[in-house]
Amino acid sequence: MIYSFKTLLIAPCGMNCSICTGYLRRRNKCPGCRLNFAEKPVTRANCKIKNCPNFSVDKKKFCFQCKEFPCERLIHLDKRYKTKYQMSMIDNLEYIKKFGIKKFMLNENIRWTCSNCGGTICVHKGYCYSCGKLR
Repeated sequence: MIYSFKTLLIAPCGMNCSICTGYLRRRNKCPGCRLNFAEKPVTRANCKIKNCPNFSVDKKKFCFQCKEFPCERLIHLDKRYKTKYQMSMIDNLEYIKKFGIKKFMLNENIRWTCSNCGGTICVHKGYCYSCGKLR
């Protein structure tokens, strides 16, 4: 089965929530950054990027739409993800800006789909959540 990534699972910061440990785990599963419900995971409820005043006031969909892009918060997060997980949210946002969300999602599907079983590879763990194959 090939997983199809949904637009709602691409966070304002450029994170693909569908490859996140919080979304992939079976217990206490996170629904992604864009969906709202009362029981939000603490990491999402306290996210300084998702709760950015520029984002909520101007009803922006992605951080690249902000005049402060990339802001210090995003640069800090991006540096950590580049170092630990070899993934750049700023690069993701630049790609979405240039080519659109549909093309980005197609590329994400290729990048994060397990070649062994078609499951989803977790960006944080580095292995397929379905069969355990390392990336």
